[in-house]
Amino acid sequence: MPNPDETYKNLATSLKSASELLNLERTSPLYQDINSICNYLTNPNFRIAVFGPFNHGKSTLLNAILGTRTLPIDLIPTTGAAITVKYGSNVRTRIMLTDGTEVYRNGTEVLQQFAILDNNRQMRKDVASVEVFCPHTFLETGVEFLDLPGTNDRDEQDNLVREKLLGADLVVQLLDARKLMTLGERENLRDWLLDRGIKTVIFVANFLNLLEPEEQKQVQNRLLFVAESFRAELPPGFSNLYRVDALPALRARLKGDVAEASSSGLVAFETALQNIVGILQQNRGSVRLPRVQAIASQIQLSLKNKIDPIANEFKAVDDKYNAKIEIKQKAKNLIYQGFNTSISELRDWLSLSKLLAKYQADAAVALAENKFKYWQITNFKKDLTELQLAVMKWLYQAYDFFKEERPEDLLISFPPEPQITLPPKSDINELLSEPGAVAVGGGIGWLLGGPVGAAVVGSISYILNKNIQKQEEKSTNESYHQQVAKLCINATEDYLSQFSSQALSILSEFERQAEKVIYFQVPEESQEITKKRAELRQLQQGFNQLLSELEKAKIATNYQPYQENPKVIQPQQKSHRQQEQVYIRTLQPENQAKTTEKKVEPPKQQVYSPPKTAPLPNPAEVEAKFRNWEMDEEIARIKAQMGSPGFQNNKQQTNQNTQATKPPQSQTEKEKITRAYKILGVPQDATFADIKQAYKTLVKKWHPDLFVNQPQMQKQAQEKMRLFNEAYTVLSNKN
Repeated sequence: MPNPDETYKNLATSLKSASELLNLERTSPLYQDINSICNYLTNPNFRIAVFGPFNHGKSTLLNAILGTRTLPIDLIPTTGAAITVKYGSNVRTRIMLTDGTEVYRNGTEVLQQFAILDNNRQMRKDVASVEVFCPHTFLETGVEFLDLPGTNDRDEQDNLVREKLLGADLVVQLLDARKLMTLGERENLRDWLLDRGIKTVIFVANFLNLLEPEEQKQVQNRLLFVAESFRAELPPGFSNLYRVDALPALRARLKGDVAEASSSGLVAFETALQNIVGILQQNRGSVRLPRVQAIASQIQLSLKNKIDPIANEFKAVDDKYNAKIEIKQKAKNLIYQGFNTSISELRDWLSLSKLLAKYQADAAVALAENKFKYWQITNFKKDLTELQLAVMKWLYQAYDFFKEERPEDLLISFPPEPQITLPPKSDINELLSEPGAVAVGGGIGWLLGGPVGAAVVGSISYILNKNIQKQEEKSTNESYHQQVAKLCINATEDYLSQFSSQALSILSEFERQAEKVIYFQVPEESQEITKKRAELRQLQQGFNQLLSELEKAKIATNYQPYQENPKVIQPQQKSHRQQEQVYIRTLQPENQAKTTEKKVEPPKQQVYSPPKTAPLPNPAEVEAKFRNWEMDEEIARIKAQMGSPGFQNNKQQTNQNTQATKPPQSQTEKEKITRAYKILGVPQDATFADIKQAYKTLVKKWHPDLFVNQPQMQKQAQEKMRLFNEAYTVLSNKN
């Protein structure tokens, strides 16, 4: 359970911190109230303040209670400072001056110098506090009295009294029975006490002995009305109205006349006072908290009036700013989608299988007809240019919208035209007897002689469309024009393969550079706005801290804490590659012909900072690329097997490591398999697992991404990768 004293100390600290945020004038009532309430919360003594207009007998009443002429009294306003009376082993006085000087004297004669009004009825400006120590049993219980200057005399004195009342646990308001409850007293009762949560108030009527008996009865009835109309919060069973004839009571005490002290009302008042204090001391929270709540509410309202206009201003600015960012983010996403689609179409077009299927036949014919350059410009380059423009269109839009970095054109060059070396001619009559020879003229036909060239062109279509297996069976009887046709076909395949490899590499680098274009930078706030936002945050934190301390002290409040919101939406920028869904394909054991797909969320978005230079790829990324490629190949192979008649008839698949190797169907196929083993560097009796491991090792070593900053090496790596892929495909089909 928290220590109440510690709770009050923290609450006082929080109140002061909150008040500092308001930049209050030191002379303002709220500033003085906050100071008073903070001193009050940290004061361990139970303080009783005696207050009322001047010449109402406040000091006389206190002297009567103390049984000595401790405090200065006179017929004119005398008390010129707030005098605190505390317990001490002997009577002495301590005065603190505003410059830090301490005046310490035995007795109370020094009060005549520092604690009474001067001839102009002015308080001394240099006095900070006045304390009197007195050996009284009531004070020894942790009680202290506060003798305040009279009100309704000077504004300076009224301000001091108003300030000090907030730090009193119990207020004794002295009334003059001869002029009961003036307008000024009623206003002070409302403004200084009730409105500030001070409700532990006892009224004491003085000078009743100076009235005639009949007048005393009338005044007593009026006093009862005043007391009942003020709803004091005192312990049950105690009245909030007492009669004490202060001067007769003091005389009786000085003479030691108990009967006269009793008839003056002093004894009854003292008894009630001690009992009330004894009860309230045990639960000072019920006394303190209402007035703390009243002051805290003023602080909270003042802070809220300061916070809300600034917060609303920032909200309008941030909403407008966030709307702009949101528009840019949506535009960025749309541009990325279009760019990705165009890139995907271009990458798909650049794949070797698509290039061979679409262009190899026409390219081989053009080569045979000596029209390869014309075909390249009018057909091949035209298609490439259209796809390139479709990609660049999105980057130009991005630059127009974001103005970050001007895009560079996507430049994909063509390899040198393919060259072939013709084999030696055989019998010219035999050349014209082969099936599929169509006379088209020109090209190689011109080099060989018109009819021969025509036969070559016809054989290109014949060879590409005829079943390769059957064609290879007749390889030993190939005619001359079929040999030339195959040279054209192989030359164009090499040309398209080289083009595909180089273009895909260029495209990958182009994608990385494009990220700098499809990007927008969040502008930094001005220093003035940042400073103002920090001030707002400080105000909100001070408000929330005060709210928290009030809650710990069990003080109710009508306010809710401020939620600290981020200043603006921070756009989560990332690579267009990261925007695509990522799937991890998990293979079942090799003897089970099925696959599963596990969807994985895209990686968390990071704010993208364009790299100054192309970074070298991480080996882990190469590993991941290999795994994905390898899994795709496996899935394709398994699906192909599942669709074959043999698989449908027998679903029990034999493990690849123990499955018997199928005999090659032709000598050419045998040669391809032997060459594939050699390329991958594995013996011909190697298991498929060994083949996969060898292929995996070579891919890690020669992956083109490892040589992004070395063009020559990258070109060499691309060629090696082509050979590795072909060899792996051949051996995969074999197994």
